[in-house]
Formats: sequence, C-alpha cells, structure tokens
Amino acid sequence: MTSVNWTDSMLELAGVKVHLSRAGSGKKILVLHHDFGAPDRLPFYDELAQSFEVLVPHHPGWGRSVDRPAWLRSPRDIAAIYAWLLADLGITDASVVGLGFGGWIAAEMASQAPNAYHRLILVGAMGIKPAEGFIADQALVSYIDYAKLGFHDPAAFTRVFGDVTTDQLEQWDICREMSFRTAWKPYMYSQTLPHLLGGVRIPALVVWGDDDKIVPHCVQDQYAAALRSARTETVKNSGHCVDMEQPAVLAGLVASFVNK
Repeated sequence: MTSVNWTDSMLELAGVKVHLSRAGSGKKILVLHHDFGAPDRLPFYDELAQSFEVLVPHHPGWGRSVDRPAWLRSPRDIAAIYAWLLADLGITDASVVGLGFGGWIAAEMASQAPNAYHRLILVGAMGIKPAEGFIADQALVSYIDYAKLGFHDPAAFTRVFGDVTTDQLEQWDICREMSFRTAWKPYMYSQTLPHLLGGVRIPALVVWGDDDKIVPHCVQDQYAAALRSARTETVKNSGHCVDMEQPAVLAGLVASFVNK
C-alpha cells in the first residue's frame, strides 16, 4: 500500500467548528466514526484513500471538533450538519460509510435526502431498537472496557490503541458525554428512523462483525428489511469495530459496493 497524504481543515457549520481530514482522489466517500471516536489515522481510511477521495470529519463535540454546542441533541442534528458540510464542499454524489454510532447518523442522512447519495454503507449501525437483546450500555462499564468490548480479538484493540494514556481516557470521557447528550433517551436508537428508512432510494450495504458485542446482530436484518434496496455482509473474526479489526476486508467490501 502506498503512503497517503492527509490534509486537515476546520469548517464552520451551524456556528460550530468541525474538523475534517481528507485524502485520495476519485469517487467521494464520507466516513462517520464511532461513538467513542477514532484515532486520526487508521489503516481502514488509508485503504479507502488508495482508490477514492475520503473525507473523515469528527462529530461536533468529539475528537478535534472541540466545540460542544448546547443545542446539539440528536444524531439527526449531526446528520443535518454533515449534509451542510457536503453542500459547502460542492459534493453531490458522495457515498456515506457509517460506523456504529456513525452508522445511525448516516442512516438519518439518507432518510432526510433519499436520492442525495451514491451508496449507503452501515457497519454495526446503532439507531434501531434491537428486536432481541439490547445495545450495550456504556454507562455501566469503564471507558476502556467499553472500547475493548468493540473488539473480537484483544490484540486488535492493543494494535489500535496501544498502552492507553490519560489523554485517551479523557477523550473517551468527552465522547461519552456527547453520546449521552445526543442519544440517551431512548439509548442509542430512534423511535422514528425505522419508519423513514423505506423512503431511501439508494442501494445500501449493511455490514456486521460476527462477534459484535455492542449492537445485537438482529439489527443488521432489521436495517436490511427497513431499506428498499439493501444487502448484508458479515465479517468473520470481528467485533463491533470492523473498521479497526478487519480494515482490509471492510475496505474491500466498501470499494466493491461503491464501484458497482
């Protein structure tokens, strides 16, 4: 894999400064990260940037998007901000990849604008109440234990996060506060989204790790049933964080789907 040159910028949207990383060229892919954030540079991003122009924003209040607007109260609000971001950049044909909590935001974007995007890829997406079981409640465990819960193989967690620093714990604390602010009652799902997904006209790919301990696997089928045109893929030897644990496999699935 050749090296990737990433550029970073800050955009002001809805009175909030949003951090954006960008690399590659070709078809545009917007990648939306997990509820506990993501490291700035991940192999998954680099894999995609070999063939596409990849845009990775930090949700408002998460990571390097440090502004924490008091009015921000729903993933639907964040979805509207990202639609604004793409409009300001003059991008009209992006595919959207949503990871976990970012998958919920991506699904909201598609429900608000059924024809606006090229492809929708949801990976372990929150946003729908599981028909069986529950979405793991991060309030019941430590910050580090919640992050570890996202992995099938503990070695994969170590590969991504290494020896967890105090700064990383502080970042997870901030992410948790923003998650609770935007997705607390009901916790990590929308009562309206399932009813709106039927309007989405673009093809969707719904991906799950075979050992997702955060979002029950039944939600994959629920998303596929709610969307008009969706197919599913399950990634072996992966937990909730498929992008971090099996980056090459996920990038291959995304690339194949986007290029259809």
